[in-house]
Amino acid sequence: MTGMFKYVDIDLISLISKIIITEETAMPISLTKGQKVDLTKGNPSLKNIMVGLGWDINRYDTGFDYDLDACAFLVGANGKCTSGSDFVFYGNLEHPSGSVRHMGDNLTGDGEGDDEQIQIDLSKVPAEIQRIAFTVTIYDAEVRKQNFGQIDNAFIRIVDSTTGNELIRYDLAEDFSIETAIVVGELYRHGGEWKFNAIGSGFQGGLAALCGNYGIDAE
Repeated sequence: MTGMFKYVDIDLISLISKIIITEETAMPISLTKGQKVDLTKGNPSLKNIMVGLGWDINRYDTGFDYDLDACAFLVGANGKCTSGSDFVFYGNLEHPSGSVRHMGDNLTGDGEGDDEQIQIDLSKVPAEIQRIAFTVTIYDAEVRKQNFGQIDNAFIRIVDSTTGNELIRYDLAEDFSIETAIVVGELYRHGGEWKFNAIGSGFQGGLAALCGNYGIDAE
């Protein structure tokens, strides 16, 4: 009987050790600007991910709500979209391939956690798409006299949709005093795998400037 209990204790300790290792492994990778990290190389079964973007409005009051919009640009090797359908945003919620789906527009930025979310099915991304850039713009920023200097705690995070585990998080620490659009980060193919690049680059000119950068006519 004594020997039996010893074996049970050993198995229990082994199980507890596995749980602890699993919890440690599940911790998200926190990135800083310019860092790149493998997404699928160490997780070959990863298929469905959620890209969450969030922000807070600081105390500066322009008399208008802050309507920030998350967008995704699917681009080829030349860094450009091949057509307007490669631009996924509140006016075009899903890519024709079904690989990228915008979950809807948050008009005020109220609430905790993600303000807007984009679902990605990596297995459906067309072969000619080399990068998926994630951006945030301020709607009607010029008229409302708003810019990202009035926004705090902006972040992007990537979650495994199957397990719910947060894989990657990038908190933007930059001071965007005059910019009205930000390229937050991008997924990109490398050696047959997907990686993530924390970009954090600001643009003046809002959505029109971003669209021009990716070869889309914003008119």
